[in-house]
Amino acid sequence: MSQKKLKVAMIGCGSISVRHLKAMELIPEVELYALCDNADDDRVQKRHEEFGGEVLVKDYRELLDDPNVDMAIVTTSDNSHCEITEAFLRAGKDVLLEKPMALQVDECIRMIRAEKESGSRLMVGQVARYNDCIIKAKEVVDAGRIGELVYVESEYAHCYEVHRGYKDWRVSPEREGVIGGGCHAIDLLRFFAGNPEEVHAFSNHKILTEWPVEDSTIAIFKFPNDVLGKVFCSIGAKRRHVMRTTLFGTKGTLEIVSNSNRLTLYESDENGEGYREEKYIEVTPKGHNMEGEIRDFVDAILNNKPTPIKSTEGLYTVTACRATTESAKTGETVKIKYAEV
Repeated sequence: MSQKKLKVAMIGCGSISVRHLKAMELIPEVELYALCDNADDDRVQKRHEEFGGEVLVKDYRELLDDPNVDMAIVTTSDNSHCEITEAFLRAGKDVLLEKPMALQVDECIRMIRAEKESGSRLMVGQVARYNDCIIKAKEVVDAGRIGELVYVESEYAHCYEVHRGYKDWRVSPEREGVIGGGCHAIDLLRFFAGNPEEVHAFSNHKILTEWPVEDSTIAIFKFPNDVLGKVFCSIGAKRRHVMRTTLFGTKGTLEIVSNSNRLTLYESDENGEGYREEKYIEVTPKGHNMEGEIRDFVDAILNNKPTPIKSTEGLYTVTACRATTESAKTGETVKIKYAEV
């Protein structure tokens, strides 16, 4: 990798930015240049005291024409992703964007068009893909150890009652749980099984009753190659945040828990036996592995190669999420149509 350092503008200085800033300290090819947040508390100053940075601003527009900014990491609230990301892309800056890409499909399309027209790079941080459990699971699946996929399932369980966001930004009729958090689970199933072709979903509203959105959703998907799938999403679950993913194949089964230090594998031997025995694959879980995604994005920039996660991945995940919420509201099965951009 080239020895050039990329100067980074951190747009949004809330709690998730801390994970990015700590990760950047481990990556010698980047340095923090600017901090930006329009919050009326002193979070920009706090981040500056913790992590440094030369420039502190409240309005991201002040950084668009700054020649010192090589790339931006956008960690603002979801409803602002499109405006900010599109502006930086068209200003010639590469952008690493927090998930979900946006709350609406048309906003995702706008950003991808800006990426193509500007020649800048855009990558959506689907950080669950960088969890060591998922990386190892993908290796196991790709090696054929559980055979052909038959059924895949994942869950996102979180208690937003105590994670409402600054000035309650999560409490919005636009930010449905499937979009804001369940996108992790849907993206993981896409990662293993491809783009789902249709979905039928149900939701209820029994925990966060004062919120303007349903708090629990279950969705049944049909994937390519006749693979079936299920996602459960709860933003009100009374438990510690966790994601569980299970992959059932013709030769075995793989169980993945995001905060565990091992995978559980059941696999058949050459005689079709042995699948009753639990095998454990040790991993080192890193939770929100921002270091991995930043390293990959920086490597793509410095070595002029494609990003490992294309921006269309963010679009396809939001598309599947939106189809899920549509089905839950109408009670009808929705065939999922993916835009060509």
